[in-house]
Amino acid sequence: MTHGNPIALRCENLHRYLGHGEGRVHVLRGVSFEAHPGRVTAIVGPSGCGKSTLLYLLGLLDKPDDGAIWIREKLMSNSGDLERTAARGEHIGFVFQFHFLMQEFSALENVTMPMRKLGRLSEDAMTARAKELLGHVGLGDKTHRLATQLSGGEQQRVAIARALANQPAIILADEPTGNLDQKNSAIVFDLLTRLAKENGQAVVLVTHNPDIANRCDEIRPMRDGEFVK
Repeated sequence: MTHGNPIALRCENLHRYLGHGEGRVHVLRGVSFEAHPGRVTAIVGPSGCGKSTLLYLLGLLDKPDDGAIWIREKLMSNSGDLERTAARGEHIGFVFQFHFLMQEFSALENVTMPMRKLGRLSEDAMTARAKELLGHVGLGDKTHRLATQLSGGEQQRVAIARALANQPAIILADEPTGNLDQKNSAIVFDLLTRLAKENGQAVVLVTHNPDIANRCDEIRPMRDGEFVK
């Protein structure tokens, strides 16, 4: 642990069961983990080993059956829905395999949405920040294009700009390059990690792509619901 560098995200002894009765599966078996500002961690492992379940718990989209999660040293695992929603909006940016852009809105409008929800900036400040972020991801000339008018790689770059909009402490990415060809995968990964490092954000990404994993600061292999050495 680095001194003077607060941990962005920490969990201890997370357990998660899915299903009921005889079909009940112990998906996570006592997972502990830390994510540090300015570092990129890849979680790798076979399908069904619990990677995405862990990411959903860390992103406060689901609750663990046991264990604790801290976001910037604040215990979040037992908090109510309102508090969790507020923490997600303020501290966590998500990038999924499918960009989940609002198709009928422009790139600019998609990036301003999280800022509008958080409600901290004026209209002008939100627009300026969205334009700046779209410039950072190489789409400065396409701010007013509808999502439907952008290629898959461009839509994923808009999704990165959107994830960074509220300057979150943590970026959680679930197969962020899973739908892209090799060239666009490299572009998206480079953008995400460079911008996060410049802003001192912790990045935790789930990937099946060994090229992507090998370029992260740390690789955490997972099997049968636990990290393996």
